[in-house]
Amino acid sequence: MQRPVCHNHLWPTPRSGIESGADEAGHLRGVILAGGTGSRLHPLTRITNKHLLPIYDRPMISYAIEALVGSGVGEIMLVTGGTHAGEFLRLLGNGNEFGIDRLFYAYQDKAGGIAEALGLAEKFVAGDRCMVMLADNLFERSIRPCVEAFRKQERGARVVLSKEAEPEHLRHLGVAQFDGNRRIERIVEKPESPPSEYAVTGVYFYDETVWKVLPELKPSGRGELEITDVNNWYLERGLMEYDVLDGYWGDAGESIQAYYAVHDFIRAHGANKNA
Repeated sequence: MQRPVCHNHLWPTPRSGIESGADEAGHLRGVILAGGTGSRLHPLTRITNKHLLPIYDRPMISYAIEALVGSGVGEIMLVTGGTHAGEFLRLLGNGNEFGIDRLFYAYQDKAGGIAEALGLAEKFVAGDRCMVMLADNLFERSIRPCVEAFRKQERGARVVLSKEAEPEHLRHLGVAQFDGNRRIERIVEKPESPPSEYAVTGVYFYDETVWKVLPELKPSGRGELEITDVNNWYLERGLMEYDVLDGYWGDAGESIQAYYAVHDFIRAHGANKNA
């Protein structure tokens, strides 16, 4: 039986880190981002946070939690906002029922982008490495191999890519641009002409350097701090590695159509599977 999930691409190869098992015993904390206005899912999100909408038989947020806990990440901060933030506390409580060792919450006053939301977790991460996951991203197979690859990575950041065949879909995503050695040169956000078929999913890994990068960011044309700018900062310094997913990936917050497409796939095939 084929095992999951990621094809690992290491560049430059951190030989000393791999050989010594760098950070294998180190701490990796999880940050789940579940804020935003959910405007692309109106009118459903007028009555609740989009990450509490159902995907098959449970709330969307539970799949992100399952992905982290199943990957060995037991200390998690949930970042949310808006008028429905309290519903997460009622659903999740202290997190023990969901397999979380320690669950923390942070409140984002207003939608200011993924990078700004990540900044709220700085004291929680407290100098450790972190895994960041957008709560509307769902995966068919376990992302544990990606987590384990980052634990062995000596330094820098890591992104998870998914091959998407439709150019029209890629125009709404962050897309990796490669050089001749299959090294990512940069990530292009919502490109009119996608430079490859590889989209950046909503799972990111960062070392402690990220807390120095975030204050340097300037708001984009949308008035938000963009996570693509964080990723390109690492890329420009040769500090980014990546994995390519096997199996399905879906962004349930992209549109109403995408929400139901993800719902139907998960209902038929399941999520976060180990094989």
